[in-house]
Amino acid sequence: MSRIVRFAIAAAALGLWLPLESPGAEVQLTGRAAAPDEPLSLWYRHPARQWVEALPVGNGRLGAMVFGGVVEERLQLNEDTLWAGGPYDPVNPEAKDALPQVRQLIFDGQYKEADRLIAAKVMAKPLRQMPYQTVGDLLLNFPEPAAAADYRRDLNLNTAVATVAYTANGVKFTREVIASPVDQVIAVRLRASQRGQIQFTARLRSPQRAATTAEGGDTLVMRGVNGGAEGIAGALKFQARVKVLAVGGTMAAVADTLSVADADEALILIAAATSYRNCRDVSGDPEAATRDPIAAAAGRGWDRLLAAHLAEHQRLFRRVALDLGSGDAAALPTDERIQRFPDANDPSFAALYLQYGRYLLLSSSRPGSQPAGLQGIWNDSMNPPWGGKYTININTEMNYWPAEVCNLAECVEPLIAMVRDLAETGGRTARTMYGARGWVTHHNTDLWRATAPIDGPAWGMWPAGGAWLCLHLWDRFEFSGDTAYLAGVYPLLKGAAEFFLDTLVEDPKTKWLVTNPSLSPENPHPFGAAVCAGPTMDSQILRDLFGNCIRAAEVLDRDPGFRRQLEAARARLAPNQIGKAGQLQEWLEDWDERAPDRKHRHISHLYGLYPSAQITPRGTPKLAEAAKVTLNTRGDITTGWAIAWRINCWARLHDGDRALNILKHLFSPSRTYPNMFDAHPPFQIDGNFGGAAAIAELLLQSHAGEIELLPALPKAWPSGSVKGLRARGGFEVSLEWEDGRLKQATLRSLAGKPARLRYGDTVREVRLAKGEQFQWNGR
Repeated sequence: MSRIVRFAIAAAALGLWLPLESPGAEVQLTGRAAAPDEPLSLWYRHPARQWVEALPVGNGRLGAMVFGGVVEERLQLNEDTLWAGGPYDPVNPEAKDALPQVRQLIFDGQYKEADRLIAAKVMAKPLRQMPYQTVGDLLLNFPEPAAAADYRRDLNLNTAVATVAYTANGVKFTREVIASPVDQVIAVRLRASQRGQIQFTARLRSPQRAATTAEGGDTLVMRGVNGGAEGIAGALKFQARVKVLAVGGTMAAVADTLSVADADEALILIAAATSYRNCRDVSGDPEAATRDPIAAAAGRGWDRLLAAHLAEHQRLFRRVALDLGSGDAAALPTDERIQRFPDANDPSFAALYLQYGRYLLLSSSRPGSQPAGLQGIWNDSMNPPWGGKYTININTEMNYWPAEVCNLAECVEPLIAMVRDLAETGGRTARTMYGARGWVTHHNTDLWRATAPIDGPAWGMWPAGGAWLCLHLWDRFEFSGDTAYLAGVYPLLKGAAEFFLDTLVEDPKTKWLVTNPSLSPENPHPFGAAVCAGPTMDSQILRDLFGNCIRAAEVLDRDPGFRRQLEAARARLAPNQIGKAGQLQEWLEDWDERAPDRKHRHISHLYGLYPSAQITPRGTPKLAEAAKVTLNTRGDITTGWAIAWRINCWARLHDGDRALNILKHLFSPSRTYPNMFDAHPPFQIDGNFGGAAAIAELLLQSHAGEIELLPALPKAWPSGSVKGLRARGGFEVSLEWEDGRLKQATLRSLAGKPARLRYGDTVREVRLAKGEQFQWNGR
């Protein structure tokens, strides 16, 4: 038995923790490992030294960050329902009576007074929502060699396998990690080039209120309960289970540690679950939810686990391929590639970034899982930045921007399921807080689907979060044409619209219908507050909500009277306005030039440009020019996700070179961590998803009633190809271009609907049967 194994067992018997060393400083690394054969790989010549260097794996519900240490491997674990707290209703009982006075104060221009009254009587109790939390770590400790040669750590996006490989004492050691969406386990295979060389200890550790025991000589079970937050008591039980299957050698279990010595190879299976069933019910059985998948996976073995994992992952991942050419930098390790990117010729990094965004989405949001939050599914903290929750004044929506166009429609299902929950909890908020029909959600929600305004008036007093989420419900229909699906979500659209029919008020000056109280997300206006009436974004969102609800009712042949109500209200919404500086106005009045922060990260009033289709260069040229003025005033360099939003806007304005220049900032070391996570900073995954969507938006757009090919192709991408993007109307599109011009487009119909194709000034009308293809060279 090795020295490290004997030490770990002795330490465990004494109740001691093994030290959590920095895995990057363990042993001397020699040699220079070659790049992986798969170009769609993130790879490194050293272990991760910090969390934003570790590599993510996930199956939608379970996630792990793989550090790849030689002496100590750390797998930081997440389960998507392990949040603080329990079911709660945070609506302030004084809010309903206070809102009429709040509205009058705002109409009277007494914004500070309105802010104070909102803070006192309208904001949620508690003022904060519940944070998403970590399960803890699985620590694997190995014998310490004098040196490790040819070390390489990589994440293959095509296979969703994270691998660590190195040679020590003449033996090549290999670790492979998958998060299987089929078998609902994380699996780790340890191999060596010589028999009898696998030896390690395994332990679980957690900041949660939890205890770990060894069971049956080959299994660790950690049982715990979640904590409370903001006065809301914890209501969840959770469990993490680890089973070790060794080939050859010996195994031992002492206290909370398993040890393996002299084995030929080993398979480690990891499962985690909580008692969460839904936002009202916490009666689930985490024991069965971890025991049963582990038992089933143990009977299948690595080869069958891997085969099922690959088939399911590649069913989704291989739908899209992007080739933008390659440069010398493509052969560098990923961290070096990011550091050198500002000065390198590296067009293939954009292709890698798009595919990494797709990988992250299908790893953090699958049917049956929770939606992707601010950090996707990956979080090592008990109280991550902004709670790691769902910020729905931009960030949650941005997470799903690439889903439809990048051919991952299934990944939207958790978001749709969350909207169903919010329609229920938000229905209570609509009734008790506003006295209104329908449902409402403000700027954040959490696992418990809280819907009241939080954080403070300057952030939370914004009622349009649920209405914006409804755009994703409509997009799902526009991309699929599935009327059965539309019938299922129509009540959600209708309920969101009903709320605003009941709560919109007439602006005394203009007679337009406006929201009040509201705000332009997180951006203070010149009068000492953010709360206001009728910010531009709200009118844009409601114009979409009412319009999409009308169209849905027409498709389904329902509610003619309700449609007429929506049409009448929609006609009275405040229009988009151009201010005296030529900008698109952010507020009902022309306050933009006097706003305290003219470089603000949010560009909320450009919702009408992207993701909406209300502002287009051909359809509304004056508004498009005003949007350019706003973008130039705001500037290109800001937080990671806000950079991504700007790129999408410039793509919609058909300025591919400006978009690519900003995209390069998103790829730079200041906005991309070594593991390619987006840097707000700190890490927020929305920038990854927004950046991926922007790359697709440069190549294909379908929002303006036509499918436009290469609408914003940057000059720096003169030749290339993309396969498998999706367009509205139910089409799959593949493109080839050469010397900056379209060479061939292939359109495949998935719904049997007509299409209007555009390339530059050339337009072509086509009608295809379902499954039929059409090829066009743009002439």
